[in-house]
Amino acid sequence: MGIKICDITQFYAPGGGVKRYIDEKQDYIRQKKEDEHFLIIPGEKTFSIHAPPIHVFSIKSPLINQFSQHRILLNLTEVINLLHEIKADIIEAGDPYQSSWLVSWTAKKLKVPVVGYYHSHFPDAYVRTYFGWKNSFLEKAFFTFSRWYAEEIYNQFDFTFVPTLSLLNLLRSWGIKNGVHLSLGVDTKTFTPDPPKYNYRLKLEIPKDAFLLLYVGRLAKEKNIGLLLKTFFFLQDYSSKKDYWLLIIGDGPLRNEILKAIKASNRICWIPRVDSKKELADYYRSADLFIHPGIVETFGLVTIESQACGCPVVGFRGTHMEDLVGEGFNEYWADRKDFRSLAEAVEKMRTLDLKTIGKNLALNVHQKYSWRRSFEKLWYYYYEAISNSFIQKGALRYAS
Repeated sequence: MGIKICDITQFYAPGGGVKRYIDEKQDYIRQKKEDEHFLIIPGEKTFSIHAPPIHVFSIKSPLINQFSQHRILLNLTEVINLLHEIKADIIEAGDPYQSSWLVSWTAKKLKVPVVGYYHSHFPDAYVRTYFGWKNSFLEKAFFTFSRWYAEEIYNQFDFTFVPTLSLLNLLRSWGIKNGVHLSLGVDTKTFTPDPPKYNYRLKLEIPKDAFLLLYVGRLAKEKNIGLLLKTFFFLQDYSSKKDYWLLIIGDGPLRNEILKAIKASNRICWIPRVDSKKELADYYRSADLFIHPGIVETFGLVTIESQACGCPVVGFRGTHMEDLVGEGFNEYWADRKDFRSLAEAVEKMRTLDLKTIGKNLALNVHQKYSWRRSFEKLWYYYYEAISNSFIQKGALRYAS
């Protein structure tokens, strides 16, 4: 007998990791042919789409700002009504904000278990990104509050799924007691180390012998876009090698910074959006090295997608993305979180046999990460939460 699963998140935006996670979950449910999935998200308009076993409810919600792809869910009454109407067996909260508090409160009334996925390490991603890691009194106060807040909201759930072991250990040290390691996955049929099926270098007028750096992700402050551009310009201006190019795929509030950079250099290409996974895989295959400037990622889905396509990744040590690369390989990553250190790491990586390393990394990713493996583990905990809820409800009935 199948179960009814309801996801609710405000992080659902085109090209984002949360959308990819939910899209892949829906594909898994379609293939499984047992369960039903209900998705509640903020959108431009209020509407619903029903294509059993998948049901999507969009609630009209304003954008966070004019440049953002994310919306804030304010019509909480409509969320409550939908949760009562859906009568899910389990609810998964995909963000730590007001919708999660509402879900937790409503689920208690409905006697439905709630789990959460720690998609965003928000104390770093927003608090410290906003303050610039200045270690000021105000920053310390906000960071302390955000740690307390994380403990309060996530300890309400039956389980909190965390994508990397290092982040899980950190959250446990904060007092979050219900954490479970559950990595994200990769579509191992699409993201493969095959030769590119389409010559995107030719299309973008990138020389065949150029050393192409690739970035895929949101153009936002917490993604360290400014540092990415500084790193590229440093390499372009000061490296002894004069063949660096940079391809950026993504959109967001810092798009004007990219446009300014393109005016300053004819070796930067920008594609705001790629919807097709097959097309994205070809872009990974077309690059020599994926460059990830982020330091506040919970997982870095693009990191394993790139490696699955045979394109090695360079980033910063001391981030949770280190868990995703092979033993000994991350020793080439940058050890200081500044653009010179990242540029030095890129130069070091160039001395390696990146094609051979890429093939080995792809094999490692395909063996360790797959969406099926991730979701089989997720479903195990879904049934654990549902069973415990059933036992508790039975105990309450017996006691009465």
